[in-house]
Amino acid sequence: MAVSFSLSPEQRRLVAIARRFAEEELRPLADEVRAEPDPLRRALLARPTFEKAVGAGFLKGLIPVPFGGTAGSGVDAAILVEEWAAQSPDFVISMAGPLIALMPVYQVGTPEQIRRFVAPFLADSGAPVAAMAFSEPDGSVNFDAPPPAEGIRTTAVLDGDQWVVNGRKQWASHLPGWDGDGPDVMTIVCRTPGGVSLVVAEREHLAGHIEVEEYLDLPGLTGCLTARIALHDVRVPRENLLGAEGQGGELTRNAFFASGASIGTFATAAMRQAFAVAHRFATTQTRGGGVPIIAHQSVADVFADAKGRIEAVRLLSWRALDAVLSGDPAGPELALHSKVFGSETAVDVINDLVKVVGVTAYDRAFPLVRHLNEALAYPVIEGSNIGLRRRQLQAMLAAPGYDPLAASGLACAAPPGAEGPQEGTPSSAGRSAG
Repeated sequence: MAVSFSLSPEQRRLVAIARRFAEEELRPLADEVRAEPDPLRRALLARPTFEKAVGAGFLKGLIPVPFGGTAGSGVDAAILVEEWAAQSPDFVISMAGPLIALMPVYQVGTPEQIRRFVAPFLADSGAPVAAMAFSEPDGSVNFDAPPPAEGIRTTAVLDGDQWVVNGRKQWASHLPGWDGDGPDVMTIVCRTPGGVSLVVAEREHLAGHIEVEEYLDLPGLTGCLTARIALHDVRVPRENLLGAEGQGGELTRNAFFASGASIGTFATAAMRQAFAVAHRFATTQTRGGGVPIIAHQSVADVFADAKGRIEAVRLLSWRALDAVLSGDPAGPELALHSKVFGSETAVDVINDLVKVVGVTAYDRAFPLVRHLNEALAYPVIEGSNIGLRRRQLQAMLAAPGYDPLAASGLACAAPPGAEGPQEGTPSSAGRSAG
């Protein structure tokens, strides 16, 4: 079957629908958010738009079909994310909580757990939110480190038929929910007697047991409802443990592959918007000279290099999201490349565009530096590149039998019916990307 990179008619309709919602709803929201100085008030501005997105069926579009949703392919997800993130990446991050929080539920949840935890996000109205309560104020890169390292600090202890959870969490969007009493579903990474584990707290368990220590004022992604919270004696039914005790490390790492892959798409959206701003400037401004500045080769070279890198990151993120969401063994490696290469390329590209525009770009009223502030978040959110993501890549590259061609799909396999590799044919051992 031939490989085609042309969008199908259905995907072109998705582009049109997503772009229309972004321009009609998310662009005005982003303007409101930028004008509001208080971090909590500006995050709450998103709720009416959130409700419109739920009513239009977009939230169900984040839930896989086998679990009652309408999610399409990874490319479909990338199309939606790019169109929305081009106008309001913070809104997309806030709405996409179920993508991470429910991933372990899909992987190891019982039928009853799946029914109960997914149900709020199949709604046709309201503003249900989810949070993956992973990161902690003192850092979580070594969350699964064995003793004597501290590892994850949040604990869950059995008291009869309930887990009692105590600890502090930070960074995940919507940890406090809209009103401080928590999201509809919070998947909590914690330490139980059996090791790092995941328990799911529902809103009824969280209400009255969350202390919001601070709403964070971020330099970019300013509309995200980001807080540092403390969980005080949150009582969760024993049956809300996902999988087995001690399985939380593996489940947590797996949960962040899809979000990591999506960072390449967020990065593409930031570069796309920055490129449009800078290109418009370069084709209309002479800066006192006789021709628009793009007529100078040094300026045109920056744009040529930037455009090539934008297209490269876009295609990588499409491939990565499609591989992760389809269960392709190449998914984990491609997700890491999308996260690391995509995020760092965005910072470089937008910074180069800032230098082309010059000091004018350093004015908050000029719509360029805000995209750099967004891009600066991408190397550090969803697992920092240096602390976590490159370490994961290192483990893959050092694994016995690692095949450098596996992620591309070009690793050689034995011909049908053959007992093993033919003479002169490279072995396909270790084809898995890790």
